[in-house]
Amino acid sequence: MKEEKQTKKIVYCAAYCRKSIEERADEVFGSIENQHEAVLNFIASHKHEGWIPLTERYDDNGFTGSNANRPSLQRLLNDIKEGRVTMVIVYKLDRLSRSLVDFVQLLKFFDEHEVAFASVTQPIDTSTSTGKLMLHILSSFAEFERQLISERTKDKLSASRKRGQWTGGYIPLGYHTQ
Repeated sequence: MKEEKQTKKIVYCAAYCRKSIEERADEVFGSIENQHEAVLNFIASHKHEGWIPLTERYDDNGFTGSNANRPSLQRLLNDIKEGRVTMVIVYKLDRLSRSLVDFVQLLKFFDEHEVAFASVTQPIDTSTSTGKLMLHILSSFAEFERQLISERTKDKLSASRKRGQWTGGYIPLGYHTQ
């Protein structure tokens, strides 16, 4: 009996990292470098499965997750179209998107191009219906969190205006900043 050689499928992994300006600087693994390191370690832990990290970096520093208009995300999507990427890995789901609609569209795009998706901190298997449901629930919470941040910011600005404090823009004649 001949023994067949099993060849491992090579999985080209793209690490996507994002940090917006609004997020707290002291957040654990908040920085782009910490996220990138965690994703690379995650990829290394799956090396036996044929996972290889791409040298290309897809980092969007200072961009909101509320829309997909981010330069590195657009480069990533282009590289997926060109067949350079077979898996996208993020530190947390909300790094990819904080908009449920965008998140669903990105996942559909990944499916159309046979690209897998993984998160370092949230083990979700998108090959099962339960995994897909969990993914949608978590992305809904990410959008909810974005909306809460927006509401708190508006409330803070409104309260500052009521106290007569300057809230940005040109300083009106007669006002002094502290």
